[in-house]
Formats: sequence, structure tokens, C-alpha cells
Amino acid sequence: MQFFIPKETSTDETRVSVIPVTISKLVKLGAKICVETGLGTPIHISDDDYLAAGATIATDRKAALSTADAVLRLRKPPLDEIAAMKRGALHVSYLDPFNQHELVHALAAAGVSAVSMEMIPRTTVAQKMDALSSQANLGGYVAVMLAASSSPLVFPMMMTPSGTIRPARVFVIGVGVAGLQAIATAKRLGASVFAFDTRPVVEEQVKSLGAKFVKVDLGETGQTAQGYAKELTAEQLEKQRAAMAEQCAEADIVITTAQVFGRKSPVIMTTAMVEKMRAGSVVVDMAVEGGGNVECSRLGEEVDVRGVKVLGYANLPGRVARTASQMYSNNLGNFVEHFWDKESSSLKVDPKDSLMQGCLITHSGEICHENIRTLLQATPLKS
Repeated sequence: MQFFIPKETSTDETRVSVIPVTISKLVKLGAKICVETGLGTPIHISDDDYLAAGATIATDRKAALSTADAVLRLRKPPLDEIAAMKRGALHVSYLDPFNQHELVHALAAAGVSAVSMEMIPRTTVAQKMDALSSQANLGGYVAVMLAASSSPLVFPMMMTPSGTIRPARVFVIGVGVAGLQAIATAKRLGASVFAFDTRPVVEEQVKSLGAKFVKVDLGETGQTAQGYAKELTAEQLEKQRAAMAEQCAEADIVITTAQVFGRKSPVIMTTAMVEKMRAGSVVVDMAVEGGGNVECSRLGEEVDVRGVKVLGYANLPGRVARTASQMYSNNLGNFVEHFWDKESSSLKVDPKDSLMQGCLITHSGEICHENIRTLLQATPLKS
């Protein structure tokens, strides 16, 4: 089976999809791997490193796309490349299928079997392939490091000849994978950490990391089968904001991580709440790419609100690109290995497989994912 791994086309992307260690792993399975020349340049991996791992190097991107049985990448494919792919080929990457309707239709029309990496089910078996969690983990770490470098305060308590310096107070909103890593990183730096989540079930996890859990009675909440927080009602959001306002006003650092999968991120911090924070405080909106948790955050920018820095940087994992590439590459490699058929020496796409059902978006010329198909039928493309 012939795999092709192209370079990422986004100028803002510093990560690469596959590193040589994963190439060696796939070659041992029996896969033939071709990578585009310069694939590893962003993280200082040379073509020679890929050759040593068993890959071949392609200088003609379109030719390699047209002959590949499978394409592995990080970001969604450019629309103009989809038609160039072999009919029946497999494509694996982030796809954002809830929002990229034209892309999904194009993949189906081209007869491409498209797997969305962010749709990998959150199950024990699929944990080693869960790219969304692996990258969110790094995002939580980077968010704290950005806050620390932007804050005029040190994080730990210090006993000095000139007196005792109190620890910085960090407030984390949303205790998913990113939030837990943010809590753990802030604690390692010596901060006093508080956290809130709509799911009471995460309280023990917060406490196990040495942070304090902020309780707010919102009535009935909970989480989905995939472990995501359920969307709050308008009334619950207002009640949550009122409770959050007090915590935010006392915090030196606020990190928001709340996202509703497949939908716009909820606004948790209003501009008025930010204005009540002390000048010199820092807010990091980790959900800015999904619409933002902070009303006044701006994608890709640092906004000053009465002396409070509001950071809305995209692609936080890309700021630790080598580690992020290693983790995503492992996720892809584990995905291929899981579905690899030794007898035919190929990756089998079985739409009936329970794991594949969760992440396979298009197959055999159709949109096969039930939720995505229903969504797209309800919102047809504009002519």
C-alpha cells in the first residue's frame, strides 16, 4: 500500500504530520511511504532522515497525490487537491467536518474515504490515536507558559530578604485535557490554582493536582458520552458568569479552555468581567479559534483592556512544534497500525467497525457519518 505524506500548506503551521520514527514503524508493517521533499523542515528534520527511515522523497506533489492509496497529513486538504487524488484512496487528517461543508461534499464526490482525526472516539482502545487530546494537552502547557511570560509577577511564593512574595493566583475555566494540563503546569511553577468546570465529576481530578475546585450550582449539567461538557442553557451561562466574575477579579491569570465540540465556543468572560481584573493581569483564551470564551479576545492578537492583557493566539501546540509533531505522528502511526491487515499488507477501511464509524466521514462516494450527513442535509450548500 502506497502512502503519501505532503507538506502542510498553511504558512502559520509549524508542526509536521509524520516524523521518521513513525515512518520506520509503518515500513516494518509493509507500507510503502513517500514524503514530500522538505516535509520536516519546520522542525529541522532533513530529507535524509526520512530516507534513512525507509521513505522515498517526492518532488512532484500532484503526481504523488494522484498515485497514493492513502494520504496522511495534519491540516485539512486544499479543495483544489482533492480532485487530484485517486478514487477510493484514504485521506487522514483534521477535517473540521461540522463546519467545512464544502470540503466534505468534495471528498465524497471524489470517492475519497476521509477520516477526521478530531472525531476519533474517546474510548480506551482509541486512546493511543486521540490526536485531539494529545494536542490539547500541549495547548494547556503552552497557555500557562505564555501567561507566565506575559505577567509582571512571578508564579511561586518566595521568601526573600525584602519580604515574602505571595504566589500568583491562577484561575482555569474548563477542566478537560487542556485544563488539567494547565492546572498541573501552573502548580509546578508554584502558583495558587483554582479551577471551575460545569461537570462536578471532575472535582476529584482538580483536587488530585493540588488545585481548589470552585463550586457553582448550575442545576442539571453533565457530560456527553465522549466526555465533553454539555452545552449550557442561556440561564445557566448567566449564572456561571456571575460566579466567574468574582473569581476572575481576584485572579492574576485566567485561562479559559471551554469548547463545545462541533459548535461555537461559549462566551464565558464578558468584557465587563475583564475590566474588573487588576491591571497587569493576563487572560489566555484557548478557545479563540472556535469563536472564543472571552468576549474581547481577537484571533491571533494580544488585546489590552484597561491594562489587562488578553491573549488570543491560535495553534498553541505549534509553539512547541517538535513535541507536538512527535505526538501527532504517534497518533497517526497508531491509527494505521490498528487497522492494518497483515495478509493483504494494507490498511482496511471497514465502515461497520465501531471505531471507524466514529471518525470516517466519507466513503464510497457518500457521506457515511450519520451526524455529519444529517447536518449537511439540513444545511445544503449555497449555489
